[in-house]
Amino acid sequence: MTVMKTSMRNFFAHKGRMALSAIAVLLSVAFVTGTLVFTDTMGTTFDKLFAATSSDVTVSAKGASDSGETQSDNGKPPVMPASVVDKVGGADGVKSAEGTVFSTSVTVVDADKDNLSPTSGAPTIVGNWNANDARTMKISSGNAPRGPDQIVVDADTADKHDLKLGDEIGVISAVGTHEAKVSGIAEFQVTNPGAAIFYLDTETAQKALVGERGVYTNVNITAANGFTDAQVKKNVSAELGGAYKVQTAKEIADANAKDVGEFMSVMKYAMLGFAGIAFLVGIFLIINTFSMLVAQRTREIGLMRAIGSSRGQVNRSVLVEALLLGVFGSVLGVAGGVGLAVGLMKLMSATGMNLSTDDLTIAWTTPAVGLLLGIVVTVLAAYVPARRAGKVSPMAALRDAGAPLDAKAGLVRAVIGLLLTGAGGYCLYLASAAAKASEGSMWLGGGIVLSLIGFVVIGPLLAGAVVRVLGAVLLRAFGPVGRMAERNALRNPRRTGATGAALMIGLALVACLSVVGSSMVASATDQLDKTVGTDFIIQSDTGQLITPQAVKAAKSAEGVKNVTEYKWTQADFTTPDGKTLKETAITAADPSYATDLATEVVAGKLADAYRPDSMSVHEKFAEDHGVELGSKIAVDFKDGRTADLTVRAITSSDVVIDAGAMYTSIDTMAKYVPADRMPLDQLLFASAKEGQEAAAYKSLKDALHDYPQYEVRDQTDYKEALKGQIDQLLNMIYGLLALAIIVAILGVVNTLALSVVERTREIGLMRAIGLSRRQLRRMIRLESVVIALFGALLGLGLGMGWGATAQQLLALEGLKVLDIPWPTIIGVFIGSAFVGLFAALVPAFRAGRMNVLNAIATE
Repeated sequence: MTVMKTSMRNFFAHKGRMALSAIAVLLSVAFVTGTLVFTDTMGTTFDKLFAATSSDVTVSAKGASDSGETQSDNGKPPVMPASVVDKVGGADGVKSAEGTVFSTSVTVVDADKDNLSPTSGAPTIVGNWNANDARTMKISSGNAPRGPDQIVVDADTADKHDLKLGDEIGVISAVGTHEAKVSGIAEFQVTNPGAAIFYLDTETAQKALVGERGVYTNVNITAANGFTDAQVKKNVSAELGGAYKVQTAKEIADANAKDVGEFMSVMKYAMLGFAGIAFLVGIFLIINTFSMLVAQRTREIGLMRAIGSSRGQVNRSVLVEALLLGVFGSVLGVAGGVGLAVGLMKLMSATGMNLSTDDLTIAWTTPAVGLLLGIVVTVLAAYVPARRAGKVSPMAALRDAGAPLDAKAGLVRAVIGLLLTGAGGYCLYLASAAAKASEGSMWLGGGIVLSLIGFVVIGPLLAGAVVRVLGAVLLRAFGPVGRMAERNALRNPRRTGATGAALMIGLALVACLSVVGSSMVASATDQLDKTVGTDFIIQSDTGQLITPQAVKAAKSAEGVKNVTEYKWTQADFTTPDGKTLKETAITAADPSYATDLATEVVAGKLADAYRPDSMSVHEKFAEDHGVELGSKIAVDFKDGRTADLTVRAITSSDVVIDAGAMYTSIDTMAKYVPADRMPLDQLLFASAKEGQEAAAYKSLKDALHDYPQYEVRDQTDYKEALKGQIDQLLNMIYGLLALAIIVAILGVVNTLALSVVERTREIGLMRAIGLSRRQLRRMIRLESVVIALFGALLGLGLGMGWGATAQQLLALEGLKVLDIPWPTIIGVFIGSAFVGLFAALVPAFRAGRMNVLNAIATE
């Protein structure tokens, strides 16, 4: 019989046992394929969008980014005079030129002052209705805006917020609030990336967004026939003399694609990383499956060797089975990945980013990568069991019912495992003792990898000790059934170790991230308690700057003692050592900020930094540039003049809140930056009058009711919001790790199922001497629980060690509180017991249905 025929016979003879391993391959390949298809489709969608929405050539105002966005620190988009349109229109090769004005530093509200901005993070765009937008937007009902009291809204936003013609809408910008009624609803002719878009007529848009007429943020140019975009760009640039940014449609599309591509790359590689974890867990499942199948077929393999099969043929027979498994699982995984990508697109559409399946992009490399990865990983995982099968001697196989254990190999494994674990522990120690976070992070990475591999290798050695302890604590209460469950788990430590290791990997990462997240929240909370002296913090969760109107409203609230403004901008610093530091951040605030935030000062008084023409620097900056009290620093403000500021205070660099900040007063900044270019506030701090905290809190919320983009929080609210943000990130990561844990559960199910088959005769004998079906099922469930808890103990212990080490590195950045989230850790441990119970349901049910006589007759 040929190797292929033997492999095919064995594969289909054990197709039920292969199914769970195939599911593991399927899930892992599907995750990889789905990630690639989803990100490629998003790339295609945005490429089409950028190509459709860009004019042939675009002229942007000074300060515009390469992607064409024209926002500034003062909340108003930088503009150019209307004369630029006439000048551009006369350039050679220009068919038409149209001025446009738009802004993303806006908030749009309905009549009830509810925010109409997307919750997905996509922008809110308000601009003038123009010919370029008319190519990609079609007014499906109503009409284009024809006066100051009319506004057009995109159909997706109208559907989401149930807006109809005639409904009132308010546009809040740095200039003020402009109110209008919906005159039209426009449908996208291209895929909507999730943005909320509103259109005013040109004159109204200029007044509402910029505060002056006769200005534009961009000029859209259409090239005449016979002229390329590059030629028109050259001619327009010559006409303007380099005073403005001139870009072709391709250049803007490429810049936009680059911005989107950077985000997509981060998301893609993060998701592929979690797919890699699932693959790693799947390897243990496949190794266990083939190891047990080889052990159960020892007599069969011995007979094959006795009738002339060589070691290589036996080896190849097992590898061909793995190849069949890899091909089967990978093909289904590729198909499942496409379905997963479509599901992700539907999910994104539910959050506001509409992705059409018409743009579904499946590059030939995607299924190729999925198939290759799945097949290679499966075959490599089966190599060790296949090699072990090839080593079975004919006589040993004919004498023994199972594959002999190699004591020497077990000893070598134990030694290697101890060495790797010790090396990993030493790396973690070096990471915790590092003086710099950058140095410690390398040791941390090495420690995580080495300790993980070490625990995997040493798993069989740990299984004996840990399972005995768990048995003494948990199983002895179940009498003889519990003791049998313990002995079954101890019967093959290698198998128990590999099964537990699969669960260990996912739970180790869960524990590590839980410790890090909890420590970050605890550290930030501790810093808030120690340093923040203000009662309330007012800011936008979406990064919107605070408009002057909102500042005025906050200051008018009853019961408020003072409101501190906090601005941020960039400047070029020339230090005493003669160096010029480009685009360095400088913070301007009211003098009351010195009491609102109790920043540690190492020299001078922080209050003095708010004196005229004064500033503070942080300790590290002072050391690097030879700055001391009384030193002069030339500060060339962005959009302003150069000021010679005197250093009046040096703050500690070892802080969390406002780390690395350098302060000056708002009055000093206003002296050198024109009023119309002063940056808006990033956030506000408010303090209540003595004994009026509750009244001031309510009054601030009422005062800012018309500005829903801003949140008023007391310190308790702020801590909860911080915790919520970190929890949201952790929950997303836990969701991605769930794939690895699902694969690990499949591993437990498969191990138990194969173990039941392996012990068929033994189960029959136990049933014959009086073991009931109920007791049998309980024994298998308890065995599963012990294996799951074994993996959980290793994973949670390892993960807490990683998390504690990571926190030591964070302590170098000011996050000094180590907080172990015991409720989460205990909850995961208890949840692992339920995982074990769930995994044992089918194997226990099948074992209970065995015919006793047939089971006893099994060889």
